[in-house]
Amino acid sequence: MDNNKKVVAVVPHNLPRGDMGGKQKIGQGQVVGKNRRVLGDIGNLVTVAPAVEGKPKPQITRPATRSFCAQLLENAQAEKNKKPLADVVSRVGPTKLQVKKKASDLAHETVIVTSPDKEVKTIEESPMMSSRRKTKKTGKTLTSILTARSKAAYGLANKPKNEVVDDIDAVDADNHLAAVEYVEDVYNFYKLTEDESRVNDYMEFQPELNHKMRAILVDWLIEVHRKFELMPESLYLTINILDRFLSMKTVPRRELQLVGISSMLIACKYEEIWAPELNDFIHISDNAYARDQILQMEKAILGKLEWYLTVPTPYVFLVRYIKASTPNDQEMENMAFFFAELGLMNYKTTIACCPSMLAASSVYAARSTLNKSPPLWTQTLQHHTGYTEDELMECAEQLVSYHLGAAENKLKAIYRKFSSPDRGAVALFPPARKLSPTTTTTS
Repeated sequence: MDNNKKVVAVVPHNLPRGDMGGKQKIGQGQVVGKNRRVLGDIGNLVTVAPAVEGKPKPQITRPATRSFCAQLLENAQAEKNKKPLADVVSRVGPTKLQVKKKASDLAHETVIVTSPDKEVKTIEESPMMSSRRKTKKTGKTLTSILTARSKAAYGLANKPKNEVVDDIDAVDADNHLAAVEYVEDVYNFYKLTEDESRVNDYMEFQPELNHKMRAILVDWLIEVHRKFELMPESLYLTINILDRFLSMKTVPRRELQLVGISSMLIACKYEEIWAPELNDFIHISDNAYARDQILQMEKAILGKLEWYLTVPTPYVFLVRYIKASTPNDQEMENMAFFFAELGLMNYKTTIACCPSMLAASSVYAARSTLNKSPPLWTQTLQHHTGYTEDELMECAEQLVSYHLGAAENKLKAIYRKFSSPDRGAVALFPPARKLSPTTTTTS
């Protein structure tokens, strides 16, 4: 062929679309018989019937789903072989009537349709696939499984039917901050870990300190806490840091107030949005300690505690137990906090009672003082606190004895605080007669 000649492709305009006449002309008169593959031969389209000569094959653009392919094969075989429909169904797959049978009859077979031109294969289902299907049909989520295991671990799964426990979290179902989905698991974890931050009797290892000095310091810290208008969490964490440090290191008498100031400084940095400045603590302590002394003590405390400050204090349990007692009762809340702070100030109660027991005993003593009965200790409170009425009796009696002697006690920070109108003047209420001991115990 001459290289100077031009190659011209002639395409007829009257040929059917998609067919291109089945031939292509190249150059002058050269014909190459290369038929294009029509779209129906690729496999994603299905032809209904054989094409008639001279006419294009009718095509259906419907997706080749399993049911649609089965129906087309069924119709084609029935027209061609005139065989009974049951024979066709046995090779193609189950009909709608067969699908309605029990799942156990069809569980051993799985039908896979690869394409309309290929045979239908039937394979046996593996035991692993069967177990996975059974697991999915149960509809149990991971959260429900973990919750059930948690309740079983704490003996809450098999409760008696006659036991009535109120759903105290129902009102907070729409409050995302309340975390009602896992709040019970959180408090179960608090109870498991509260002994890790609990201190034993350490006064015998402090030659220059005694329980009265500690009570004076706590009384003063409560005054400072009220003066600065701090969050209640800061006070409870301050006492926790103070006791834990005193149980680890011997402190001379002249540095006891320094330890208290530094403990409150750390607690405020942890709990408060706007913590008081260091100069505020220097001023309120009447310049008894310099700036560097407070910073050095702060560093020493954090080093001894290994920066372990996320601990369940009595305040954490009080909030939950008050909600379980009588929600939205301000008088009940003030009375419970009054007894809890009396317990914090007294060394004997702080050492003898763990944080959850101190909180539960404070609620029990408050209900006794306010005559919240019958019953005095409900099934809901027993469920959420984990304590029976008999288990709280000794600690509650100690708290009521502190209430009896609060007016005559020389340390009056708590009494003045809860005698004010903004606290409902709950300290002025007569002590609970049921829990009043024969002798009055004071700090």
